Amino acid sequence: MRTRWIFFKVMASEKARHFAEKGNQKDVAAYTQNYGAHREGISMKEVADYYTEWANSNRYEVDLGPERYRGPKIATDCLCELFPDNREGVKILDIAAGTGFLGEELWKKGYRSIDGLDPAEGMIEAARKKNVYTNLICDFMSEKKLDIDEDTYDVAAIAGGMGEGHIPCGALYEMIRIVKPGGYIVIVMREEYLEHVSDYKDKLEPLMKELELSGHWIKLERRIVPKYSFENNGVVFIFKKC
Repeated sequence: MRTRWIFFKVMASEKARHFAEKGNQKDVAAYTQNYGAHREGISMKEVADYYTEWANSNRYEVDLGPERYRGPKIATDCLCELFPDNREGVKILDIAAGTGFLGEELWKKGYRSIDGLDPAEGMIEAARKKNVYTNLICDFMSEKKLDIDEDTYDVAAIAGGMGEGHIPCGALYEMIRIVKPGGYIVIVMREEYLEHVSDYKDKLEPLMKELELSGHWIKLERRIVPKYSFENNGVVFIFKKC
């Protein structure tokens, strides 16, 4: 695991150097800030505190603007393909909602029943100001049962919530529990995390497959998307609950 993270850290340094060579110090600062939220060994509590501090600094939405981070746009496009019309009544849980990037994009496309979940109080307060969420829940998405009834949502969507110390593999069970039969789980994440995050390497995709074989869901799509975040590729997973 240590060797894998040394490689990841070297790659992060190379990416920062790449931005520096292009003469864009703002990109270097933003990339470094984002890397800090995914550093080796970071706990879920530390992640939440880090994001609260980042949100309170008023730098988060600048650092992760659409020119650097395309996750919310990609996730929204996926949902719009799943629901080409009658979007007002589609009940969505935006997992790891942050300051509301995904909620804003969904609102623009006609979705009106959006709840947000995030463990960082600072993020929740920033998201509340967007006035696009019906409910905002300050909690972790993990193996722990949330205070949400089963079969509540038509969609559980994640854009950028996966990573070191973020959403663990075991949370897939909870996502399935809270989504209605026939509903969807959409996950958009950085592709390299499948290899570099110890909780995901040789675990996340095998568990996804196991859940399909056991009849919990059907995988509709797995595809790579370019320039998902800071010019890094992303990967999209779409599942339909059985």
